[in-house]
Amino acid sequence: VQLQASGGGLVQAGGSLRLSCAASGRTFSSYAMGWFRQAPGKEREFVAAINRSGSNTYYADSVKGRFTISRDNAKNTVYLQMNSLKPEDTAVYYCAAGGIVAERPGPYDYWGQGTLVTVSS
Repeated sequence: VQLQASGGGLVQAGGSLRLSCAASGRTFSSYAMGWFRQAPGKEREFVAAINRSGSNTYYADSVKGRFTISRDNAKNTVYLQMNSLKPEDTAVYYCAAGGIVAERPGPYDYWGQGTLVTVSS
């Protein structure tokens, strides 16, 4: 499966952005999906994940209550709604697809190219 992330940009602190990740192929609904981010000089970190049906979601403590992950299997797309953004949310955001939901990068088999989110103070 090929993943294409979009929706990043420059936003002021307190603002909102919605990231999208469009998947190719007809097997999107068979994959758990995750969002990760990587800030300059830091390791890639887990942000959020969602199971195949969309019935279960998981979040890093740092984004809980501010970010919402969702998916539309009919559109082969996963979303990350980001509200109350903070400067520390600045990073390249990656979507990923894998066989199981995980809060670490290893279990994910496919990765998008990343989209840059910059939050100014």
